[in-house]
Amino acid sequence: MNGGGLKKAIIFLIFLMGGIVVGTAVAELLKDVPGLNILSQTWSVGLSTDAPAVLDLIVFKVAFGFTLSVSVSQIIFIIAALIIQSKVLK
Repeated sequence: MNGGGLKKAIIFLIFLMGGIVVGTAVAELLKDVPGLNILSQTWSVGLSTDAPAVLDLIVFKVAFGFTLSVSVSQIIFIIAALIIQSKVLK
């Protein structure tokens, strides 16, 4: 990856993380607002961290667990952030 590609990758990650953070904040703020609480609707996918998959090798144990939770507002703000990012990089 050359210098220009690295710069674009960093900008992409900044906008992506910004969309996730703002989307999460909006979801939390609107969860008790009638009519807008649908934006805080969340879906989770992955291996449960409550009962993770365990690999027992007698000497040590390794537990695997991963959960990804996504809300409607996060999806909206991630899409908006990526659209804005594509305009910024032109």
